This record gives sequence, C-alpha cells and structure tokens, in this order.
Amino acid sequence: MHPQSTAMTTIEVFRHDSEMQAVAVGEHIVEIGDPGDVMYIVIEGEIEIQIGERSLEHIGPGGMFGELALIEHKERTATAVATKPSQVVPISQKRFLDLVHNTPFFAVEVMQTMADRLRRMDALLLTKA
Repeated sequence: MHPQSTAMTTIEVFRHDSEMQAVAVGEHIVEIGDPGDVMYIVIEGEIEIQIGERSLEHIGPGGMFGELALIEHKERTATAVATKPSQVVPISQKRFLDLVHNTPFFAVEVMQTMADRLRRMDALLLTKA
C-alpha cells in the first residue's frame, strides 16, 4: 500500500474519534522527559517535533508521533508543539496493542513511520560527518 493512501485511511479511521483533542498554536502536547504512555495521530493541523531549539520534523494530517516512547515505555526524547491549530487523537498503550492486533495496516504504518525517521536521522548524521 502506498504511504499516502495509508495516511488517508488512518485519518478516516480516527476522524470522528471521541477522544480527539484540539490543540492551539504554540501549545506543547508532550515535552522532553514526559512519560511515554501515549502516542498521537494528527487529524488536522501541523505538529513540530523539537529538541531544544532545533526543529526535527513537521507532522501533518495522517502523521503520528510519540510511538517510540510508547513502544519503549520510556520518557519522551523530544517536544511536540502545534504550529497550526490542530486536532490530535491520543492512543494509549492498550489501544495501540488492540489496533496492531486488529488492524494490520496500522502496524505497518507505525513501522514505516519509524523507518522513515531513522533514515532521515541517518542522512542528517552522514551530512554532518
């Protein structure tokens, strides 16, 4: 399945979710050091992932963040802040496991997101070497 079509499917799955949260511009959703017990799906808007003053990534509709801390059960290693008015859906550990078990495309999308981020970080490190 093409990544963009998967993202669109993800948005449709979560678009009317009862746990959806509105996030104002400048609002921090998670911060470095926070417990990693929830990941998020972006339904609308844009979320910037930062470490200190450094911007690592902008995540738009259909994207996700926080999955690594959720999988590892460790503290957050980055801050997520809304750069546009946004809507996000929090995914708890239990819900994540249910989604992975019952919705195979979701598990593939999480793995693809993690692989894409790893490749971008590898490329960033190679350009600085």
